[in-house]
Amino acid sequence: MHGFANPARFLRIARPMTGPLLWGGLLLVAASLWWGLTGVPAERLQGDTARILVVHVPTAWLGMAGWMAIAVASLAELVWRHPLAGIAARAAAAPGAVFTAVCLATGSIWGRPAWGTWWVWDGRLTSMLVLLFLYLGYLALAGAVDREGGSARIPALFGLVGVLNIPIIHYSVIWWNSLHQPPSLTTGGSTMAPEFLWPLLTATLAFSLLFAGVVLARMRALLAAAQAEARLRRRALEG
Repeated sequence: MHGFANPARFLRIARPMTGPLLWGGLLLVAASLWWGLTGVPAERLQGDTARILVVHVPTAWLGMAGWMAIAVASLAELVWRHPLAGIAARAAAAPGAVFTAVCLATGSIWGRPAWGTWWVWDGRLTSMLVLLFLYLGYLALAGAVDREGGSARIPALFGLVGVLNIPIIHYSVIWWNSLHQPPSLTTGGSTMAPEFLWPLLTATLAFSLLFAGVVLARMRALLAAAQAEARLRRRALEG
């Protein structure tokens, strides 16, 4: 891990990876959406609306994975004082928030014909909404620290505390009587038909590549902004 602590070494690795991840992810997202939305038959009970799972499930997974990335980076910042950890956490926050919002929106669209309502205060839906608020809170807190100064430990601690919501999201359909269906994909196997499973796995890979590309691009932008600010400060002191 400490081998990537040097920003120059990190940038040498990140620069050639960012473009392929972004463009490869975008192309694979387009292909997987076309496959899932037009090439998959209507589901026996839910009809055409079930096709939205190729967007809903990957964005739900990445919404949770994004906060796990924030928590790991926050731990590295607090314990090992990793120079890039705080930047990595900030870079993951915005795309994580976007994917969480898309998950909630597609869940409501899916839930309207399935449940007869756009929203219920179901355990899974409520905990995902809490995750979106956590993202917005983290972004506001990190932005305030960057603008006005203060300890970088504050958003890092917030990132660690917020991770407690992730197991609540995961186990909510088991702990509470939930309208949300239980997971169809587990470590023990899948209950999904192959014609739905393969487009879903392809879409998950596609959105994951896109997420990784966005995080790398944001890390590079944040590093460039920090380096530019440091140069301006040095010139101001020299002047």
